[in-house]
Amino acid sequence: MTTTLAPAELHARPADDTLVIDVRAPGEYAAGHIPGALNIPSEHLDTLLPELRAAAERRRIVVVCAAGQRSAAACARLAEAGIDAVGLTGGTQGWTADGLPVNTAQTHGRTVWAMDRQVRFTAGSLVLLGLALGRRAPRGRLLAAGVASGLVYSGLSNTCGMAAVLGKLPFNRPAPHTLDTARAALRG
Repeated sequence: MTTTLAPAELHARPADDTLVIDVRAPGEYAAGHIPGALNIPSEHLDTLLPELRAAAERRRIVVVCAAGQRSAAACARLAEAGIDAVGLTGGTQGWTADGLPVNTAQTHGRTVWAMDRQVRFTAGSLVLLGLALGRRAPRGRLLAAGVASGLVYSGLSNTCGMAAVLGKLPFNRPAPHTLDTARAALRG
């Protein structure tokens, strides 16, 4: 069985035959998502397992994230729950690289940056702060060293602790009605 679908294959599938689930944080989803995709952040998948199971009986579930790592983990979690789902090769980055359309939305009245941009901004700011503090107190440079170490670990482990922390900020969490909207869409 295929575990991923190429962007062109997904684009060619009929919308009423396919359900696209975007497991990124709401801020990332708002920054650019596949038209018609439902935003169910990965940490909330377990909440909607009964609805996802019922939806999988009617439509093919395709799980997407930014590049494919989180969607692969989400597909594995769904498979453990007995739900058949496939990922999108390259995620939304692969989708946009193929020139396919994306929708954007505003969150809290403004456009939210994608998570990788939030991480780069925060890491860079913390390194600069550590270096600036280091001019007065040499131990301030430990902040810069700590962030650099975290980035190296992130690269080696293909995980990102800073993204996990940033994901808990209000503009990266789903609005209270988001999961209710997703639940209703899954039932429909």
